[in-house]
Amino acid sequence: MTQPPDGPATAGLEQFGYRQELSRSLSFADLLIYGLIFMVPIAPFGIFGSVYSGSGGMVALAYLVGMVAMMFTALSYAQMVRAFPMAGSVYSYAGRGIAAPVGFLAGWVILLDYVLVPGLLYLVAGVAMNSLVPAVPVWLWLVAFVAVNTVVNYLGIQMTARVNRVMLAAELIVLVIFLVVGVVALLDGKGAGFSWSPVFNSGTFSWSVVFGAVSIAVLSFLGFDGISMLAEESRVEARRIGRAMVGALVLAGTLFVVQTWVAALLVPDAPGLLADGDPEGTAFYDAARAAGGGWLAGLTALATAIAWGFANSLVAQAATSRLLYAMARDRQMPAFLARINPRHKVPANATLLVAAVSLALGLAMAARDDGISLLSTLVNFGAMTAFLALHVAVVIHYVVRRGSRDWLRHLVVPVIGFLILLYVVINAKVAAQVLGFVWLGLGLVVLAVFYATGRRPVLAGLGAPPEEESP
Repeated sequence: MTQPPDGPATAGLEQFGYRQELSRSLSFADLLIYGLIFMVPIAPFGIFGSVYSGSGGMVALAYLVGMVAMMFTALSYAQMVRAFPMAGSVYSYAGRGIAAPVGFLAGWVILLDYVLVPGLLYLVAGVAMNSLVPAVPVWLWLVAFVAVNTVVNYLGIQMTARVNRVMLAAELIVLVIFLVVGVVALLDGKGAGFSWSPVFNSGTFSWSVVFGAVSIAVLSFLGFDGISMLAEESRVEARRIGRAMVGALVLAGTLFVVQTWVAALLVPDAPGLLADGDPEGTAFYDAARAAGGGWLAGLTALATAIAWGFANSLVAQAATSRLLYAMARDRQMPAFLARINPRHKVPANATLLVAAVSLALGLAMAARDDGISLLSTLVNFGAMTAFLALHVAVVIHYVVRRGSRDWLRHLVVPVIGFLILLYVVINAKVAAQVLGFVWLGLGLVVLAVFYATGRRPVLAGLGAPPEEESP
């Protein structure tokens, strides 16, 4: 059967049973920048201590393995976004690639990621700002960040894209400053001097330790998948959306490995960090202080606060609202979440709901000593579990249904990606596993209620997807 070529993302929504309601205005560069901002080029600043202690000091290795693991997932995303160029991410891909009920469960599970992410980001930012201005409590910083981001997102995706460009430039400037000062400090004899220990330490190495740390480190990579949420707001070809995801992942991953390698060699009390962890979340700032003094520690803390509390949480709120919008228009979430603001062309109600939940969650976790660490593992568990469904969807959609013989992209890559993520999920913290499976169980109950009340998940008309081209 002859199918139309993989064309612009601007075409084809109607064949899937949807109307174009969101504003198509994003370029390839906008998508790439969005993904980088979502992942945050300086993301390790905020969770460096947790990854360091969890990996036995091999923090650069944890990020390297995390990048490789996520690369298989990014390649699977690239295949599915070309088949189904629409909002909803893994919810849409699993629902259309496997079956609608599976899509609902995948969307439900990844909600654990998307709903918790903004709250985590606001909390990290609030803690960082509180370390700079102790007179202002964490909760007040939380309120301020939520309010500003909600206004920007409400004003439309173009406003979000413009802010993203400015924030990315600022983050990269701070990162370059840290790397230059850090390398000079190491050359001057500060810290532990150059070594390969952040990549491999025979005294602490074990795969269970590394993958346990990866379950935290992958938090920094979550965001490349958020690019797929903007498929209905992109004006580029669907296959280029996949390229933006892969490109953002490679660029961010390289930056993560380099900066954590340098920071690991500058940690002032490595044995203490390994033994006691980083409950206050200041390990990276301590390393910066060892390299350049208080001004560098303050600069990295301020950059973390702005990057996590404003730039990253801004795009996270946008992505989460699009997921809720996609599920709501399929009657798998309350209908009011599918309403679009006619002037700004954004899912306004979903945006406001995400803001309210993020604020409540951030305030609740701020009262816990382990709030950041707990939220990090919970967020990752939800994402990893949903990504498992994504890999299965690639195999079923392409190999089983369409008879593809592209064994590399449609079988080998998703199977390897599935196995890597399964190992990460198995090695995740017990608390994350318990809450993750409780959340999944709750989703099964909701799904059962849907069937009992005659509202079983049904996606809008399943038209023939565009034919994929070789990249």
